[in-house]
Amino acid sequence: MAQQSTSFEIQGHRGSRGLRPENTLPAFLKAIDEGVHTLEMDVVISKDKKVVVSHEPYFNPVISTDPSGKKVTGETSVNLYHLTYAEIKKYDVGKKGNPAFPEQQKMEAHKPLLREVLRETDKYARSKNISGLKYNIEIKSEVKEYGISQPDIEVFSDLVSEVLVDEVSPARVTIQSFDFNVLKHWHARIEAGKYPKVTLSVLIEPEENNDITYNLDRLGFKPEIWSPNFMQVTPERLEQLHKMHIRVIPWTVNKPDDLKKIKAMGCDGLITDYPNRAKDL
Repeated sequence: MAQQSTSFEIQGHRGSRGLRPENTLPAFLKAIDEGVHTLEMDVVISKDKKVVVSHEPYFNPVISTDPSGKKVTGETSVNLYHLTYAEIKKYDVGKKGNPAFPEQQKMEAHKPLLREVLRETDKYARSKNISGLKYNIEIKSEVKEYGISQPDIEVFSDLVSEVLVDEVSPARVTIQSFDFNVLKHWHARIEAGKYPKVTLSVLIEPEENNDITYNLDRLGFKPEIWSPNFMQVTPERLEQLHKMHIRVIPWTVNKPDDLKKIKAMGCDGLITDYPNRAKDL
């Protein structure tokens, strides 16, 4: 099998959101076709404690259609944490398309389980003679949503960890989150030998304090990857992080000039909605 070269890591954001319905199997398979090293995705939890691949813990009205074929609105959108996965699977998230991504192909698609994505993409990669496909899994968590649209972080993380242990080598997995409590929990569990030894990546909101020392103090440990909005990357911050042996993989880089700029600056990779545009990097 051909081993993926990851000297500069290309991650397909929500699979390939610019080309296929986000966070769906078609988007992940397309990203593999476009040569990504890593599939980036988001996970939430259903009522029956299934790990579901979804950016929001509800049905986004922009892209969702209910089981009767009606467009989901802000008023009719449903908290996924209150639905079983069998109920979630009946909603479509691909037929409407996404007006923000005109190149995205419209097609029937549903929110898959994390377990399903790991199995099917790994099988597809092997069929293409590709080994070493990686996964960057974002735990969608907010403090104000604990117990409302998600379980507490221990239950949430345990459910994700159980899937990973069953399905994939930890050396191929990154766990990322904007919720520092999630990352602290994973770090502690990994250190205690209770979770698989995955890579940890801290996501940094652009509107938050972007000072590196401040955020490391908040986090309480040194992550392997620093993942800010690409507009927040500067040569000075990059140098500071590299001196600490922390890789820098910014999100979400889509314009050709920005893709080239991030590579030329010396980042270790990038996350993009358009993996086809990043091929030449």
